[in-house]
Amino acid sequence: MFEPFRPFIAADFQVKFATVTWERRCAAHLRRQVFCEEQGLFDGDDRDAIDEAAIPIVAVSMLGLVADDVVGTVRIHEAEPGVWWGSRLAVAADYRKVGALGAALIRLAVSSAHARGCTRFLAHVQAQNGLLFRRLHWSIVEEKELHGRPHYLMQADLAHYPPILDAETGFHALARNSLPRKAA
Repeated sequence: MFEPFRPFIAADFQVKFATVTWERRCAAHLRRQVFCEEQGLFDGDDRDAIDEAAIPIVAVSMLGLVADDVVGTVRIHEAEPGVWWGSRLAVAADYRKVGALGAALIRLAVSSAHARGCTRFLAHVQAQNGLLFRRLHWSIVEEKELHGRPHYLMQADLAHYPPILDAETGFHALARNSLPRKAA
C-alpha cells in the first residue's frame, strides 16, 4: 500500500520534425541530459556547427490528443548532395524500455531524408547500439573511436525505408508493451 508509484509512461507517441519552439527546446534539453550529464561525452552542451543546418526530429509523448513532452530525439542533415547523416539519437531514460521509440526515430530520420533525395544515409553509432541498427537494416562500414568510446560508422539500407513526405506531422507509434495481448 505504501510502495512508491512508478512514473507514468505514455503509450502513444507522435514522431515528427520538431516544428515549434518548445519541441526544439525540449529536444536540446534531452540531448544535454543524455550526452552531457548521463554519458559525460560533452562538457555542458553537445551543440555543434551541425545544429545550424540539421533538422531536429522528436518523439512526443501524447496524453490523449494532447502533446505532453519530448521523450526522444535525433537530428539529420545533408552533408553533401545525396549524402545524409543522422546523429544525436537520444531517448529519455524512463522511455528506453518502451522499445519502439528509437526505431521509430530512426525510421523517420532515414525515410524523410530519402524523400529529400538521399542516396546514402550514414551515422556514427555507439557500439552498444549496433545490434538495434543491424536489426533495422543497417550495415557496419567501419569501426572507430569517437569521444573516447567505441563507435561504428553505419549505413542504412534505403530499400527498407520508403520515402516519408509528410515528416512535419510524422506518424504515431505505440509503446510495444502497451499493445493488447492475445487471449490464451
